[in-house]
Amino acid sequence: MEEHVIVDASFSAVITAPLGDIDIPEWCFSLPDEEYQGCSPAHVAAGATTSRDGRRMSINVEVIGGTLMVQHYVEVVGEKHHLVLESVSDLFTTAGRTKILVMWELSVKATGAGKCEFTCRVRTRATDELWDLLARQGIPFDVFSAQRQPMSIAHIKAETPLFAESIERHALRMAKAA
Repeated sequence: MEEHVIVDASFSAVITAPLGDIDIPEWCFSLPDEEYQGCSPAHVAAGATTSRDGRRMSINVEVIGGTLMVQHYVEVVGEKHHLVLESVSDLFTTAGRTKILVMWELSVKATGAGKCEFTCRVRTRATDELWDLLARQGIPFDVFSAQRQPMSIAHIKAETPLFAESIERHALRMAKAA
């Protein structure tokens, strides 16, 4: 069965901190709400909790292209330099509430003395609920996807360097405290 990808975008930015001082899951699951909001004007709120099965979870609320999203990111991979989160996200459209699947992948690799490359990848896919909503509205998937892509890609591109700056601040603060 075809996955029906809506968006698959990846952007990178520089972090000026030693690789050994960076811990992406620690940053993600301790990210203050105000710090999250500072990473994009589209960010409304963030918090951390656990899923029913006890895995770490990040709850993010944002408005992309006028559409409110509530993301329930559950940790799939939680390595110091690689974090993969998956969410069945609520999407509040003018046509009604639906869900999309979101994979958020954050990674970092050393590029030199005290410098790293941070990469933020976001991949969204359709759910059966989204298909039902589109069918009720008579909207072809390719039209929905074509409309959603530019807004989502612009959002990811803009937030990536701000996430990198936030991770850098966190890494330097933790190194100083150690």
